[in-house]
Amino acid sequence: MKLSETVKPISFFKAHASEIVNQMVENHQTMVITQHGEARAVLQDLNSYEQTQDALALLKILALSTVKLEAGKIKPIRKAFSDISLKIKDFK
Repeated sequence: MKLSETVKPISFFKAHASEIVNQMVENHQTMVITQHGEARAVLQDLNSYEQTQDALALLKILALSTVKLEAGKIKPIRKAFSDISLKIKDFK
């Protein structure tokens, strides 16, 4: 899918909103909406949006893990699981 093929003016979206939404859900497309010739919004089906948010969350976790690793804030896996087990027991 080329982004240039899915750029539409807001007037087009207003006139065809229902069919655009149906097409986006079926084809998992993303659309750029323009206003006065400038890109102003991105329209995406819910499933694609959720996948994007999940991917961003994983990237944040990876970035935080890298920062902690570089700072030397790590512990052996057995110690990590032991600490988690203790917290679970304390929670109960």
